[in-house]
Amino acid sequence: MEYHQRTKHHQHRYAPSPGYMDWPNQPNPFRQYSGAKRVRLDHLPPETAQRPRYDELFRPVPGGPVRVPDRQSLSQLLYDSLSLSAWKEYRGSRWSLRVNPSSGDLHPTEGYIICGAIPGLHDRPAVYHYCPLTHALEVRSELTEQLWHGVTRGLPPRAVLVGLTSIYWRESWKYGERAFRYCQHDLGHAIAAVALAAAVLGWETRLLETMTDDLLERLLGVHRQQGIEAEHPECLLVVYPKAPKPFTLDCQRAYEPSHDLLEDIGDGHWHGSPNRLSADHREWPIIDTVSQATLKPKAPDKEFWTQLAPPGREIDLPDRTLSARQIIRQRRSAVALDGKTALDRGAFYRMLQRVLPGAVPFTALPWRPSVHLLLFVHRVTSLAPGLYLLVRDPARTGDLRAAITRRFEWRRPAACPAGMHLYRLRETDCRQAARMSSCHQEIAADGAFAVAMLGEFEPRLSAHGAWFYRRLHWEAGAIGQVLYLEAEAAGVGATGIGCFFDDATHEILGLTDRRYQTIYHFTVGGPVEDTRLTSLPGYPAHPPKECS
Repeated sequence: MEYHQRTKHHQHRYAPSPGYMDWPNQPNPFRQYSGAKRVRLDHLPPETAQRPRYDELFRPVPGGPVRVPDRQSLSQLLYDSLSLSAWKEYRGSRWSLRVNPSSGDLHPTEGYIICGAIPGLHDRPAVYHYCPLTHALEVRSELTEQLWHGVTRGLPPRAVLVGLTSIYWRESWKYGERAFRYCQHDLGHAIAAVALAAAVLGWETRLLETMTDDLLERLLGVHRQQGIEAEHPECLLVVYPKAPKPFTLDCQRAYEPSHDLLEDIGDGHWHGSPNRLSADHREWPIIDTVSQATLKPKAPDKEFWTQLAPPGREIDLPDRTLSARQIIRQRRSAVALDGKTALDRGAFYRMLQRVLPGAVPFTALPWRPSVHLLLFVHRVTSLAPGLYLLVRDPARTGDLRAAITRRFEWRRPAACPAGMHLYRLRETDCRQAARMSSCHQEIAADGAFAVAMLGEFEPRLSAHGAWFYRRLHWEAGAIGQVLYLEAEAAGVGATGIGCFFDDATHEILGLTDRRYQTIYHFTVGGPVEDTRLTSLPGYPAHPPKECS
């Protein structure tokens, strides 16, 4: 709580940061492990498959095709979640974009795969680090069959594990003390990206919350890293082909990896050493403090494991003939919005319905929804401009109404789908409020709508522990990833906004205590293309041989 308060932006004072761009020490966005064997993965352009369609990801057809985990399906999983999507060039400068979005395009998230023997990858179970620059896996450690079966005992058949870590230095180089928040947003983006890419294959994704952070760092082989460039353990996901027997919350709670087994894995032989990312660094001690404070020391209590069912039938709109993989890989972060493009009301409601619990990617998160959306509606046809509130957990409606001290309408808008708890708070031109609360950025006022994501803050941290602070940001990041894709599917653009005035946003609603805190801002609208930039494919016909 002290960290969150300390790193708030205020209109008279921003959170501590470098205040300038130290370009000579900009962190390398690509980690590699020198000396580790590299296995090139297959490049599978989305044009090769038009199914599943994008809308089918959220309403999967029973009995649809399910791929088995093999070299090609794992290649596709990573290609559609953590890989490069394009390169941009301007006046001799060149930078990469990825499928999973990141604050400032700095990409603190690193990905790992743990799987059994797979022809074309390795003849033994192994732990791999994923290198997005060359779309390759680096063999970090080989596991015995005994260790592999011990790690996967209690998991669904043909399970594959995906581990995610963060390098906080990549964000703190630019953003200073607030960087820990942005790393956690990016974790949420990556979790959702993996879950959606898995859904394309007919696979399910679940977050394995019984894995503690000290054991996770041993499983991923990052326990020996030290210093400001070290990777920090974040989460472990299991992806698996759908099976007749569901992997329920009770099954997830029962998954209990052996402490001794994971100690043995950590004590094993690890191939390769991590590359240096910057020649020099600036320390931000508060990030180490909050990182340590928010580690998960034990499995969550029984009360943590709660999920909500889908809210009801989706809005009655026809499925769009859009390839899921094409939408996933064409996602971009808008740098500016045109201030005039309007969004159809049906499309707006469909976007909101997609961020409700009960469907991918939120089925991956085993806790009750904890993030709700304050909406600044500017340009939605047949919907009055104004402030709206989407309550993602209906049981929290009364608590939100009690916490919001300003007098509002609390009126259901016209044609709002059944099961969607959306309320119009006030009909008004709220462009100035959106702009002001997002650090005076025009992009928040120039879209069809903007969002402030409100997290259930002090009650959740008190109930579960300080480690839930990360999960609040993960959930917000996952919501952002869905909004990114929904914007692409609707023919508009979107971007996350990490710079916002926390308490000024609270003041709009009259929030006076720490029951709810602003976690993330977002905006959706007509994108303005920067014609000065040259776009290139994510992977050339003959990519470089090294991850450097």
